[in-house]
Amino acid sequence: MFVRMKCLAVTTVALLAGAAGASAGEALNAIKARGELRVGTTADYRPFTFRDADGTLWGADVVMAADLAKALGVKLVFVPTVWAKMLDDQVAGKFDIAMGGVTITPQRAEKMHFSKPVFTDGKRPIARCADKDKFKGLEAIDQPDVRVIVNPGGQNEKFARDTFKKAPIKVHTDNATVFEEIVAGRADVMVTDGIEVEHTAKTMPALCPASVPAPFTRLEKAYMMPKDDDLRAAVDSWLAEAQASGRWQTALDTALAHK
Repeated sequence: MFVRMKCLAVTTVALLAGAAGASAGEALNAIKARGELRVGTTADYRPFTFRDADGTLWGADVVMAADLAKALGVKLVFVPTVWAKMLDDQVAGKFDIAMGGVTITPQRAEKMHFSKPVFTDGKRPIARCADKDKFKGLEAIDQPDVRVIVNPGGQNEKFARDTFKKAPIKVHTDNATVFEEIVAGRADVMVTDGIEVEHTAKTMPALCPASVPAPFTRLEKAYMMPKDDDLRAAVDSWLAEAQASGRWQTALDTALAHK
């Protein structure tokens, strides 16, 4: 089953990141001294973190953030950020850990530690159901008459700009409503993480996963934090137990069922 794909091994990128620049306990000690865990999240990426119109914050990583804060014996505080500024905000010390579907990338791993991966995924297209068999590959999408839509500053925009040279790319600034642009006919297709494709198709009947034989890429989601070996060890220990006990999968399954 697609939504249960996950990886427990530490990636090469994360290992390389941990090999240099680590400090011993500084970030973890600051969290404990402050008595609170500041979690940076965009709150616009179902099913990891999302804020409804009434202000309700929900998602798998909302649950897991509370679980981590409890394990550390501190209060939980969510700090808003956006994909385009997430790395800079964390470097500036605005929050202690970034959660909510964060992809491991070399650029991020150069400056930050990552936890062990929590989810393995890949980029896939989503379109109006009437067009699902039209976009069977990258070449079919990369056409002058196909309007590709992206959210700004994250890996979706980077993938689109690196990949599509003929198709016009539209940047929609509100990630929470980006799929509505496809439903309304103002865009034709979006390439995003497979789990978001699956969840969106369940909650928006007009949209369907495009008929591609396999994801276009392979990527891993994890939690991003400062280069403190003690903090990463504490997070990895907590995460291993949460995965082994089934709490992580339960949180994800519950979020996937949310409408």
